Amino acid sequence: MAGKNSGRKEGRGRACVVVLGDIGRSPRMQYHALSLANQSCMEVDIVAYGGSKPYSAVLTNKSIRIHSMKQWPTARQNLPEKLQPIILLLKPLIQFVMLLWFLCVKIPAPDVFLVQNPPSVPTLVAVKWASWLRHSSFVIDWHNFGYTLLSLSLGRNSRFVSVYKWFEEHYGKMADASLCVTRAMQHELAQNWGINAMVLYDQPPDFFHPTSLEERHKLFCRLNNDLRQPLGVQDCVSIGTSSMGSHCLNETLFSTEVDSNIYLKSNRPALVISSTSWTRDEDFGILLQAAVMYDRCVAALLNEDDSIDEEVIWKNISNGKEYLYPRLLFIITGKGPEKVKYEEIIKRLHLKRVAFRTTWLSAEDYSLLLGSSDLGVCLHTSSSGIDLPMKVVDMFGCGLPVCAVSYSCIKELVKVEKNGLLFSSSSELADQLLMLFKGFPYRCDALKMLKDGAMETSSSSRWSPEWEEHAKPLITKVISRS
Repeated sequence: MAGKNSGRKEGRGRACVVVLGDIGRSPRMQYHALSLANQSCMEVDIVAYGGSKPYSAVLTNKSIRIHSMKQWPTARQNLPEKLQPIILLLKPLIQFVMLLWFLCVKIPAPDVFLVQNPPSVPTLVAVKWASWLRHSSFVIDWHNFGYTLLSLSLGRNSRFVSVYKWFEEHYGKMADASLCVTRAMQHELAQNWGINAMVLYDQPPDFFHPTSLEERHKLFCRLNNDLRQPLGVQDCVSIGTSSMGSHCLNETLFSTEVDSNIYLKSNRPALVISSTSWTRDEDFGILLQAAVMYDRCVAALLNEDDSIDEEVIWKNISNGKEYLYPRLLFIITGKGPEKVKYEEIIKRLHLKRVAFRTTWLSAEDYSLLLGSSDLGVCLHTSSSGIDLPMKVVDMFGCGLPVCAVSYSCIKELVKVEKNGLLFSSSSELADQLLMLFKGFPYRCDALKMLKDGAMETSSSSRWSPEWEEHAKPLITKVISRS
C-alpha cells in the first residue's frame, strides 16, 4: 500500500471526498470539494459514481479530479423473492471491495477522507479501513441516517435494518471528526450515539442567485418547446403557446421582447417549482391533491359552471383576459423510481387552470429556473425527521419563497411568514396557493412579503463563509493530529 506521503504535491495537502452515489446529484459534497480546493488550497480526489453532470465549477477546477466507480444495478424486481436477501448481502460486499481498490490503490494517499453518510454500509467501513491503511484522517458528513432510509423499504423491525444501524453507529464512532446538517441531528448523535458533531448548515454557493429579467427570458426561450408539450392531452399552458414557433426568440409563455426591452406578461401563469427524487420519503400525492383543490376552488370562487368547456377558458386567457386567480404551471424536476407512476396520474387529472411539466435540467439551468419561479414547493419529510432539504436552501439562495411540508426540525430553515409557509396536508397547501396567488401578478401582497424575506435570506447566507467558519478549522485540526 502507498505510504502517507506518496503521490502528493510538495507543499499542498490532499483530501479525498467519498460519495457512494451519483456525484452530480450530491451538491453538498461538490461544495465540500470546491471549498477544500479553493479555501484550504488542497488537491482533491472525488471517488463516486458517475451519472449526472457535476457543476461546471467542479469540472473545470484544476485541483479536483473525479474518479468514477461502476454503478451497481438497481433493478431487483425481476429476481425471485428468495434471491433478494442474497443480493442485499452481495451488493455491499462488492461495493466494499471496489471502494477499497479506489481508496487504497487508484488515488494518491490523502491527508483526510471526507465521506458522505448515508449510505453507511459499506461506505463507512471501507473508508475507515482505508484511513488505517493510508494513515489518513477520517471525517464523516452526516446528511441523514442510513438505517432510517433502509427502513422505508424493509420496515423498522427488519433484521437487515438492525444490522445496518449497528454498522452505522459502530463505525460512526470511529471517525476522527463529524459534521452534520442540523442542530437536531447534532443532539441525536451526541445523546444517543456518543458522537460529537459540528453543525454545518447547507447554504447555497454563489451561483445560486436571483435571476435577472434577461436571464429569465433567455431561459424561457430555451425551455419553450418543453413547456409547450403537455404530459397528456392539451392543457391551459400548451393551448396558449400554439402560435409560438420553436424559432421564436422574442416571445415565450412568460415574457416578450419588444425593441430590445423585455417584459413579463401580465396574463402569464404563476410558475411553481418542486424538485423531487421521486421516492417514498416525498409524498407527491399531496401536491397533486392540492392542485385539484386549487382548480376546483378557483372555479367556485369565480362562479364558473361545471359545464363550461375548459377550452373556452383557455381561449379567453390566451386572448389576454385576466382573472383574479392565475393559471398555475408546476415544473417538477428530478429523477427517481416513482416518476412514471405519478406522470400517469397527472395525465388523467383534466384540470382547467393547472398544468404540470416534469423535466431534468443541467445544474446551471436549474438554478436559473429557481430564480425565475414565483414559488417553490418542498415535499421532503425526512426518514429520520432531523435532516433538512437542500432544495429549500437552493430556493432561498435564488430569492424564491417556499411552501414546505412541516416536520420536527424544518423551522431551523424555513422562517414561517418571513421566507416561507409550512403545511401538513393537501388542503393546507391548496389554501396557501389560493392566498398567495390571489391578484397575481401585481396585487399579491402576501407573496411579495415572502419574496422579500427570501431575498433577504439569499443575501445573508452563503456556503463559503459557513464552511470557512465551521468545517475548515475542524478539518485542519484532524489533519494536524494525524
